[in-house]
Amino acid sequence: MVHPGGGDATTWDGVTRELADDYRVVRIHRRIYAPGAVIALPHSMAVEAADIVAVAELLDPPVLLAGHSSGAVAALEAALLDPSAFAGLFLYEPPMPTRELLAGAAGARARAALDMGDPVEAMRIHLRDIVRMPADSVDEMFADRQVQAAFAAYATAQIADDEAIDALGAGIDRFADLDMPTTLIEGDLSPAHLRERLADLAATLPNARIVTLAGEGHIAHLTAPDRPANAIRGMAEQIFPV
Repeated sequence: MVHPGGGDATTWDGVTRELADDYRVVRIHRRIYAPGAVIALPHSMAVEAADIVAVAELLDPPVLLAGHSSGAVAALEAALLDPSAFAGLFLYEPPMPTRELLAGAAGARARAALDMGDPVEAMRIHLRDIVRMPADSVDEMFADRQVQAAFAAYATAQIADDEAIDALGAGIDRFADLDMPTTLIEGDLSPAHLRERLADLAATLPNARIVTLAGEGHIAHLTAPDRPANAIRGMAEQIFPV
């Protein structure tokens, strides 16, 4: 499991608990989100892909690679780097720049806020203008100082993460021959651009299917961890030997 931005590997604790009795679940703590990490800029998804492949090489096959949000982007890049390392992919709304960049001009504004010493504003921009959460929802969240502090703690990594995704450039033709079984998961309440990017991936990957979680958004791993866990289980039952 490769966790999303704005947090660490513990964010998938609920999903892990649902699966751990039946499978060995290995969570990767992405290096830019490690406590006290010194982030070399520009950060690259190639570094994360190499990390994921290195971990996969330590595991007994077959390996089902699951990733969420920017972690799913890193997972997809890892599968492209070494397709033989993985038996399948499970990707929860990767914000891949399929037709357009993810952050663009908003990313530049977030970087400027961060460089000016305002990580809270940088994360506000990230959530409102890059993730494209409703502005009133972001304002409501950020009215809580504890929430502000929690987001600010990961701001440096998150903005570097956004920039690394944009550095991939728009377009996903390079995945057209990646034919391993792939489940693409979405919430029907998620921002429209995430679902559009997922549809583009489904049209490009030759062996992909979309699973939609009704009544959920981009954080079903927190709000209903049994649902992504059950989707992972369904895929694992197909690719793991009995």
